[in-house]
Amino acid sequence: MKVVGFNGSPRKKGNTACSLNTVFAELENAGIETEMIQVGKEKVQGCKACYACVKKQNQACSMKDDPVNEWIQKMKLADGIILGSPVYFSGVAGTMKSFLDRAFFVSSVNGNLFRHKVGASVAAVRRSGGLPTVDSLNHYINYSEMVMPSSNYWNVVHGANPGEMEQDGEGKQIMAVLGQNMAWLMKTLEYAKEKVPAPAPVTKTMTNFIR
Repeated sequence: MKVVGFNGSPRKKGNTACSLNTVFAELENAGIETEMIQVGKEKVQGCKACYACVKKQNQACSMKDDPVNEWIQKMKLADGIILGSPVYFSGVAGTMKSFLDRAFFVSSVNGNLFRHKVGASVAAVRRSGGLPTVDSLNHYINYSEMVMPSSNYWNVVHGANPGEMEQDGEGKQIMAVLGQNMAWLMKTLEYAKEKVPAPAPVTKTMTNFIR
């Protein structure tokens, strides 16, 4: 089994990366492979609403001058996905959100590529705004019919300068417990796969209020 984590920070070794690595350590202890992808350093444009991914049904975004399509395929092949972001103005960092908007739209209009994968979100913040950021990240997970593990508090760590989250004892424990619960959930779902069939996918009913 494999988990791919997305670091929405431009800092390669910042507190978002440290948070993901704390989760990864527990996953690796459970024998699960991990890979971190740093989104925040890339130039990723937001979705331009061209709907080419709907028309072509090729599991790809029409914009091909960044790594988003490569990342979509990594997510498709993974058993688990972690979304991590620093907090910018009490929200998800812009580059990360541009990536998520495109990746999850491609998934949703191409057969729901991430359905029933295990997904979790984490945020790193100096002081406040962590909860709305995690909530925003969770929107993508919940919309995609993914399965979400919990921890023993909200998935937020505190620290301003790179590495300061190591001083947040509770935050580190939250990440470790999240990793343990994620590993357990992934193994439980894998064990139950043949014994408890998943519900069949449904064609989404779209109801527009302006006609």
